[in-house]
Amino acid sequence: MATSKLTIVVPAYNEEEVLTSSVQKLLAVEDQIAAQAVLGQRADILIVDDGSKDHTWEIIENLHAANSRIRGLRFSRNFGHQSALIAGMSEAVKTADMIVTIDADLQDDPDKIVDMVDAYADGADIVYGVRNNRETDSWFKRTTAQGYYKVLKLLGVELVPNHADFRLMSKRAVETFLQYPERNIFIRGLIPKLGFKTAEVFYKRTPRMAGESKYPLKKMLAFAWDGITSLTIAPVRFILILGTLSCLLAVGMVVYAIVMTMLGLTVHGWSALMVSLWFVGGIQMISLGVIGEYIGKLTTEVKHRPRYTVQTILD
Repeated sequence: MATSKLTIVVPAYNEEEVLTSSVQKLLAVEDQIAAQAVLGQRADILIVDDGSKDHTWEIIENLHAANSRIRGLRFSRNFGHQSALIAGMSEAVKTADMIVTIDADLQDDPDKIVDMVDAYADGADIVYGVRNNRETDSWFKRTTAQGYYKVLKLLGVELVPNHADFRLMSKRAVETFLQYPERNIFIRGLIPKLGFKTAEVFYKRTPRMAGESKYPLKKMLAFAWDGITSLTIAPVRFILILGTLSCLLAVGMVVYAIVMTMLGLTVHGWSALMVSLWFVGGIQMISLGVIGEYIGKLTTEVKHRPRYTVQTILD
C-alpha cells in the first residue's frame, strides 16, 4: 500500500468562490492520509474545468503554479458534470491506483476520504459515499429524491440510495468503467453494474460555503430523465402495456355499445366521444414523445461524437 497513489478528481463549473478553500482542504486530507503511511506522498488533485465562464481556470493555473500536486484539465466549452467526471477519471487512471471523485463545493464530507482509503486497503474496489440524512434539503427536493429512487427500483435499476458522485474507485474498476462507450450515460447507475467488491462510507452533507447550486430544478429533472432512459427501456414497455389495455378497453366499449343499442338505451351526444378522443390522443402524443426520446438518444450514440473536447492540460 505504501506505493499506491491517490488522485482526487474535482469537476468544477463556475466555482471561483469556493475553489481555493476547497483545494486547501483536500490537500490537508491527503496530507493526513500520507501521515498515516497508507500512501506515502503519492497523492495529487486533478481539477476539471467544465467550460467555466468566471475565473475558475485562472485560479486553477495559480494553484498549479504554487503546488505541483494540483493539476488541471480544461474543456473547450461546457460539456456537463458527467463528462467532466469521465474526463477526470480517464486522465487520472494513467498514473493513479485509486481515484476519488468529489464536487468542488465540498458539500460531501472530504474527511471521509480517509475512511474510503481504509476500505480500499481492506480490499474494496468501489467505496460509495452515502448520505445518512437529507436535513439540508428542502422538503420538495427530499421528497422527490426519495420518490425517484423508488421509481428506479420499480423499473429494475440497481442504484445505491442517497449516493451521488462521491466515491472511491480502484484502478481496475475505473478501467472497466471506461470500457462503456455510451454518450448518454448515468454514472451512478452504471457503477453498481461493474460487479467489483464494494463498501459504503456514511456522512452528513453540509450546505454550500458560497456560490449557487449548479443543479437547478430544470437540470435536476433532465438529469433524472437521463438516468431512466440510459439504464432501462421500461418506459417503452409501459407504453406497450398501456396500448394493450387501451385496445382491450376499446373492445369492451364496442360490446357495451352493441348491448345498449339492442336494448334501445343509447344516448345521443358528443361529450363521451370528445373525452375519448382527447384521452387517446394524449396517450398517443406521450407515447410518441417517449419513443422519440429513445430514438434521439440512439441517434446520438451511433454518431460516435466525442464526449468532450480538452483544450488545456496542466500536468
